[in-house]
Amino acid sequence: MTKAELVERMAKDAKITKVAAAAALGSFTDNVTKALKKKDGKVTLVGFGTFQKTRRKARKGRNPQTGAVIKIKARNVVKFKPGKKLREAI
Repeated sequence: MTKAELVERMAKDAKITKVAAAAALGSFTDNVTKALKKKDGKVTLVGFGTFQKTRRKARKGRNPQTGAVIKIKARNVVKFKPGKKLREAI
């Protein structure tokens, strides 16, 4: 599903305009992003799931073309753990 398809379905289900649905989706993604930027970033939506920021350590990898060892820097990543209702629905 693309963002445009999601906006269209949100507008239809909530009986609002596509512009309002796009604004709501944009607000949701902006606020989740802001929450995850904080030190202990975590967003929990009961029944749906949890978005959580974790730190991935620096490590060594290999260039698949040359086989040379490369250094991969440490970085923050976002993990999603589905909630009970979502797991059961799928």
